[in-house]
Amino acid sequence: MSLQSNSRFDFQDLRALPTVQALADSQPVYSQLLDIFAEQDLEDYYDFREEHEGWVEKEKLDHDKLTLKMRLLTLTSLAANTYSRQLEYDRIAKALQIPRDDVEKWIIDVIRVKLIEGRMNQRTQVFQIHRTTFRVFGDNQWRELQTRCDAMKDSLKKVLVVLDQAQADAAAQRQRDQQEIERKMQNLNNGDGAQGGGPRRDRRGQHQPQQRQRNDDDD
Repeated sequence: MSLQSNSRFDFQDLRALPTVQALADSQPVYSQLLDIFAEQDLEDYYDFREEHEGWVEKEKLDHDKLTLKMRLLTLTSLAANTYSRQLEYDRIAKALQIPRDDVEKWIIDVIRVKLIEGRMNQRTQVFQIHRTTFRVFGDNQWRELQTRCDAMKDSLKKVLVVLDQAQADAAAQRQRDQQEIERKMQNLNNGDGAQGGGPRRDRRGQHQPQQRQRNDDDD
């Protein structure tokens, strides 16, 4: 029922049950199939079908439903393992074994069941991943998370260096602007003094007597 459910995509809690773990001895084929749906891909399911030919039909399982779910889970794993967060349509088509023209349909389906969040770019034929679900979260996933956190820390350090440099450059520019304003003000004050009513100086800096206007007594 869990394998064929339209809403169940996480099988870790199911595999943790002692009674289900006992399937490895009492029902090894069912246990193998559960492992495939828990953490493996579509290719593994097809290999299972070949290895146990007719078993799915004998157990009255719906092959079409199982294949559909495995495609969604395979796309989820592919997105989770894509470090660049950009997934090309060609890679999706190859992993899901579907025509390229059907890729967007499957992207819409995996978003609809909330396994992935992202945005399709029809022009570049790339799926931009915003958020994805890990089907299994074990040692490998913890290491991957640590790697991503370290990369994020390095990126933030570089951003801080750029910001610090920008602040230093802005402060230096403000200081230069202030000095330029003060210089211009000083020149302006000096110019006003030269145009005042005090005695004029000749080119050699000596005082020159101020000229007096003529009147009738001069005649």
